[in-house]
Amino acid sequence: MILRPAPIDGMVVVELEKHGDDRGFFARMFCVEEFEAVGAPTQFVQGNVSRTAQAGTVRGMHYQLPPSSEDKYVRCTHGALFDVGVDLREGSPTFGQWWGVELSAENGLGLLLPKGVAHGFQTLADDTEASYLVSSAYAPTLERGLRHDDPALGIEWPRPVSVVSDKDASWPDFTPDAAIDLDASPVLEER
Repeated sequence: MILRPAPIDGMVVVELEKHGDDRGFFARMFCVEEFEAVGAPTQFVQGNVSRTAQAGTVRGMHYQLPPSSEDKYVRCTHGALFDVGVDLREGSPTFGQWWGVELSAENGLGLLLPKGVAHGFQTLADDTEASYLVSSAYAPTLERGLRHDDPALGIEWPRPVSVVSDKDASWPDFTPDAAIDLDASPVLEER
């Protein structure tokens, strides 16, 4: 694997080092020692998969508050998607900034997103499947989100947005007071 830092502090692009022959290839997609060497998360408690029928669909931008903040490791196993992180961490040098990268079954790239970074993606092909590992289980009372089209964020999606859920379209506007203190006490209020 080749682990490259992304422009958002703490985000890491994972590139497979493929060893191939006439059968295809073999590559490692996770290694505790290599992840630890770059400060990437190594403890995952849940694996998720999503399949999206229509290209242009946006899922996200999702995150969870402490103590259920999530590190995520995202890969695209079928089709292609544009994966985006928005830094919401209080005191981070990249707070309020977004960055995205194309993940596809063909390019084999993965993206690690640290706790306090909102995550979402846009599908670039029909029937796209994303697979991701998370470091905390889903906690509905601590789930939050950002709108994909919030002008304060200015995310530049590569395609016109064709589908977004009602829930994802209804998240509040981003403001600087949305900073997440990862050491804060739990927030137990319902959205």
